Amino acid sequence: MKTLIVKIEPEQRKWWLVDLAGVKPGRVATHVADVLRGKNKPIFSPHLDTGDNVIAVNASEMNVGRKKLAQKRYYRFSGYPGGLSSVTMGTMMTNKPEQVFRLAVQRMLPKNRLGRKVFKKLHVYPGPDHPHAAQKPEKLEVKWQDK
Repeated sequence: MKTLIVKIEPEQRKWWLVDLAGVKPGRVATHVADVLRGKNKPIFSPHLDTGDNVIAVNASEMNVGRKKLAQKRYYRFSGYPGGLSSVTMGTMMTNKPEQVFRLAVQRMLPKNRLGRKVFKKLHVYPGPDHPHAAQKPEKLEVKWQDK
């Protein structure tokens, strides 16, 4: 019995469009991470990149609670003594709202070479405009429940 090795050409990958207006970033990020890895396909293989490209628009209009905007912090370390810097989610949403969603998705992907390769297929934009109209993206319906 031979083992089937899946090979996907770049032309075979689909492009999906996600509208982030009024949604919670973590809820949508789980679905986007699954599409990037290819978990929604029957040919999914955990050690191969079988996923699709995702375009996320309206990142500046995500629904984040007031308490989370003030309390959640993002940390960076330069590697030097005293090089730990932090920024709150509120200032990150005003300066770089697309970075908030990128970090949410990136932290749900594997922390290895495959995760870095898969993450390059995510394209996030703060407004409704994106330069990927030629790829004819399909709208990705994300089902989430807020409690």
